[in-house]
Amino acid sequence: MPDVTADGLRVLFCGINPGLMTAASGHHFARPGNRFWPVLHLSGFTPRLLKPSEQGELPSYGLGITNVVARATARADELTAEEYVEGGRLLTAKVERLRPRWLAVVGVTAYRAAFGDRKAAVGPQARTIGASRVWVLPNPSGLNAHWTAATMAEEFARLRVAAED
Repeated sequence: MPDVTADGLRVLFCGINPGLMTAASGHHFARPGNRFWPVLHLSGFTPRLLKPSEQGELPSYGLGITNVVARATARADELTAEEYVEGGRLLTAKVERLRPRWLAVVGVTAYRAAFGDRKAAVGPQARTIGASRVWVLPNPSGLNAHWTAATMAEEFARLRVAAED
């Protein structure tokens, strides 16, 4: 699954890993029940609702997408602890190279597993990677019933405001 990146982005969003539909389509967050694209728009990151097939427009807004783990699975719980740790190591190197203002990991469980931070919660983190700050966002998967699109959009908007400073 190719990343959508550029040097010096405002925010590099980081999914857990590609789902099977995402891997088949070549577009991030492609499953119809995934709320990433609607929440990105509702939070003010994009001026209109983008389709997954329009992911190439993200760098023009200072945004990008990558994943913690490259391997596609039907569900994130199919990933091993080792894959998360290795993904965190590779992600750190990528962030050091690309230097986004913020790394936004979508999914607190994935963040905890990749970076060994068992107490992390949604929101800004104390951790930095080089000069990049880190924010943990709720997982936009339709399986995440703890967050609605509206409450997710509020959290994404908090990051958007912080990324404008």
